[in-house]
Amino acid sequence: LGLFANLRPVTVHPRVASASPVKAELLADVDFVVVRELTGGIYFGEKTRTADSASDLCSYTADEVRRVVRVAARLAQKRRRRLTSVDKANVLETSRLWRDVTSQVVQDEFPDLQLEHVLVDSCAMLLVQRPSRFDVVVTENMFGDILTDEAAVLAGSIGLLPSASLGDGQKGVYEPIHGSAPDIAGKGIANPYGTLLSVAMLLRHSLGLAEEARAVERAVHVAIEQGVLTPDLSQKGATTREATDAVLTALQQER
Repeated sequence: LGLFANLRPVTVHPRVASASPVKAELLADVDFVVVRELTGGIYFGEKTRTADSASDLCSYTADEVRRVVRVAARLAQKRRRRLTSVDKANVLETSRLWRDVTSQVVQDEFPDLQLEHVLVDSCAMLLVQRPSRFDVVVTENMFGDILTDEAAVLAGSIGLLPSASLGDGQKGVYEPIHGSAPDIAGKGIANPYGTLLSVAMLLRHSLGLAEEARAVERAVHVAIEQGVLTPDLSQKGATTREATDAVLTALQQER
């Protein structure tokens, strides 16, 4: 499919802010998107293993960096025009390349954006200290994987976060950011909201149906506002079916 950019939006619904261990006053106005490079870096580099040593190669090309930065920059232009590039340029040569290429792309193609470079360890700290400062964050594969799992704590549950994996065309893969959760399979308690919000992203990015996407997002918002929350968010614990039905009811009421 040629997918290389993974979009992971993070917002905090006031109704479930108490489910986050982060102080409520720090969660106000949190609304950002992490754009994670999806095909390069240490996850896909050459790997070696002997009885007493191991290695994983981390590599990036300038073209791999350019294409994902362009995705993030175009997204930032539609939002608050702030782009944060996350790297480890004080240590890693791949991060120095990442920083140089990102700076050049923004300077040449997106001069209207405010660009900042943040080291990954500093970013991890800022995500819990001042999360509302972020608008669009772009970073390499492993850093994006780790930071978005951390960001799920802000939302209150990893079950709330959707994602879209995109390339240059209209095709994409849409899924919540969590895994398959085999420990709760068949119990009817999985949070469906991340999956339903992933459907909204599909409508927006692959099908060009922006109003329909907003309708799904509003319906999920209504269900959460009504307190229909699965056990990851509430001790009362609505079932997966009840949460899904609440969204469907809200959608039908919009028609």
